Amino acid sequence: MPDANPWDQILERLSTGLSPEDFRRWFSTCSYASDSGDQIAVWVASEADRRHITTHYLDLLDQALTALGRPDTQIRFVVAGYGEDEDEDEDYEEGDEDEKH
Repeated sequence: MPDANPWDQILERLSTGLSPEDFRRWFSTCSYASDSGDQIAVWVASEADRRHITTHYLDLLDQALTALGRPDTQIRFVVAGYGEDEDEDEDYEEGDEDEKH
């Protein structure tokens, strides 16, 4: 998938590690927003989706980023309809174990 955006590449890897139902439920409505090099922004449908993904799938996301040669890249899940400053503290940061997921 050489021409795919980084989120599509991550999704391809996640799809092999999750049941089809879990993959569809939690990732089918996510969409790629941007890639600044050290951060990939991804739109999610709701705060509940963002919270569930960052709570339950951090290890798989880390593994996918590492496999893509981007272990220091962060994924920022942005709830559709929120401005950039409204959810500024809601970033996913690799290795961060507090409520900022």
